[in-house]
Amino acid sequence: MGGLIWWIVVGLIAGWAAGQLMKGSGFGALWDIVLGIAGAIIGGYLFGILGVTTGGGLIASIIVAIIGACVLIGLSRLFSGRRSV
Repeated sequence: MGGLIWWIVVGLIAGWAAGQLMKGSGFGALWDIVLGIAGAIIGGYLFGILGVTTGGGLIASIIVAIIGACVLIGLSRLFSGRRSV
């Protein structure tokens, strides 16, 4: 149960932060969590490919998830043709 709460907290923080960085606001609590969790998976995969280790912990997990979520937002904009102002 603690792991699930960990994922939700990291997802919420990372999704909100990625929304701030890429859009200027969050996407709403539920979508922030989904975006943050997906970002954590993508970020972990990308960091693994690059051979970068973060050492674990809450802050490192959030940073990796933010980077992954920003990549996900960027890719979604690239494929949807949406441009930011």
